[in-house]
Amino acid sequence: PLKKLTFAQSCLTDFFCLCVRWVVSTEACFMNSSSGEGQVIVVSWANYGRRDNTTCPDGNPDHVKNVLCSSPNSTEYVTNRYRSSNTGFGDPCSGTYKYLEVFYTCQVHSTACEGSNANLRCDEGEAIVVYWADYGRRDTTTCSQHRPTHEIQNAHCPNPTTKVADSCNGKSSCIIEASNSVFGDPCPGTYKYLEVKIHEINKTPCLCFKWNDYPISSH
Repeated sequence: PLKKLTFAQSCLTDFFCLCVRWVVSTEACFMNSSSGEGQVIVVSWANYGRRDNTTCPDGNPDHVKNVLCSSPNSTEYVTNRYRSSNTGFGDPCSGTYKYLEVFYTCQVHSTACEGSNANLRCDEGEAIVVYWADYGRRDTTTCSQHRPTHEIQNAHCPNPTTKVADSCNGKSSCIIEASNSVFGDPCPGTYKYLEVKIHEINKTPCLCFKWNDYPISSH
């Protein structure tokens, strides 16, 4: 099930809204879903079966009349593979022409060395949602070039911050400086860097979900 996302809560009390990419693939076809360079697809929800009688019709009314058809392992399977067929998902409703629905976001991981800027940017029509940011040092290799050993040897300087989210959420682009003046100095004498992980979220349309359930409607 989808986890509760505090940034996306709206709609009615028992529902939340999340703007995500949506692709549909018919039986025996491949999905055409992609993220840009340096991005990773994160699957939020998937279903192989049939939830209405209008999506992916095959010309035979008997093949689309069962609209209560779902495969329980769809999300797990799609996370690892992208082929829609009975071979991968099993056949949750024999005699019904099925399709694969996938709701997904593109995840971007950005790093900016101390003294430089993190330049966060989304594709046209999308918005930034920051779900994790840290200004400090968590290893000895990131932003280590031409730095003396004593400045990078402290790999135990995590410093989670909400300042990036406060500044960038909802924008299509955002520049934020990786500096002590912005984030404070969690480990003096250590050369730090800013790490940011964001989702690129479609500004429209928004899909409404029921807590711990699957998509039920759209705005």
